Formats: sequence, C-alpha cells, structure tokens
Amino acid sequence: MAVQIPIVEKVLRTVAVYALIVVLFRIAGKRGLAGLNTFDMVVVFLLSNVVQNAVIGNDDSLLGGVIGAVTLIAVNAAVTRWLARDPRAARLLEGTATTVVADGRLVPGALRGLALRPSELEHAIRIQNGDSVRGVARARLEPDGQLLVKLKADEQSATRGDVEDLRRRLAEIERLLTVIAADRRPPR
Repeated sequence: MAVQIPIVEKVLRTVAVYALIVVLFRIAGKRGLAGLNTFDMVVVFLLSNVVQNAVIGNDDSLLGGVIGAVTLIAVNAAVTRWLARDPRAARLLEGTATTVVADGRLVPGALRGLALRPSELEHAIRIQNGDSVRGVARARLEPDGQLLVKLKADEQSATRGDVEDLRRRLAEIERLLTVIAADRRPPR
C-alpha cells in the first residue's frame, strides 16, 4: 500500500479544504431550521464530490483515503472543542443568533438576510407547538440552524403542573359545593 501523495501534503490539503468549506458555509449563512431542504442536500452531495480530489488528489489508495478521513475527523474534533471553550471563536466562525419574530411579527430584514420564506418559518413554528407567528413572543435562528421559539404566555400549552393545579382547585370546589349542599338540606 503505497501512498501516492506525501502524508504531510495530504494532511495539509485536507485541513485547507476543511477551512475553505467552513468559510464558505459561514458566508452562506445559517439556513437550517433544524433540517436540510432538497437544495441543501444537493449542495452537500455535490460539494463532497467537488472537493474530493482537492483532499486526496490522485491518490485512490485505501491508505490515502484513510489518512484524509482521519485528518478530517481530527480537525473537526479539534475545532469543535475549541469552539466549546472560546466564545469569541464561536461567534467568529459560527455567527450569532438572529431574531426572526418579535412580538408576533416577522422581522423582514432578518428573513431577507437569511433567505428564509415566511412559509418555512411558519412550518418551523408549528413543529414547536405554535399556531402561527402571531402567537410567538420571540423566535431566534441560532447559528447552528435551530429555531428557538418562545410563545406568548397566553399561547403556551398547559404544563402537567398547570393541570394538577386545576385538579386541586376543582376538588376544592367540589368539596365546597358538597358542604353548601349539605347546609341547605332541611333537617329531618
């Protein structure tokens, strides 16, 4: 198993391609909404094919592929750990959250900047138990593409605690009604 391209060159090529793709995705922005659409998937598949030769060159050996894969995983693990420890690096490489809904209204500039359609946002809100944009106090698109929705207080679902509190109150009302009914019965 002879490696056709020197190992150091293969490692450097992999690191360079990784860095380039990180920059390209950072420039392209966050579009996830917790999932990739068809066009995003096409880009990912084609991108992997386009950069394959840049990573491994003309080397189609098993060892060459293993070196490229191990380098890619190691670089990604190192970057992930770095971002977890350094908030400034995370802001620089991942960006910051973008508010897309404020007090039940879409933030048009944010949607344009993120290339989001209102229908995509409405769908993501419904997935998170919202009925519509009007019922949202605030929604932010995080750098990782996740949409965080905070519903208005009157739009939030009841919690188990809320239901248990209602049960206690109803039981107390039933007890009081029983007492009142007993007081109104004529004596025998």
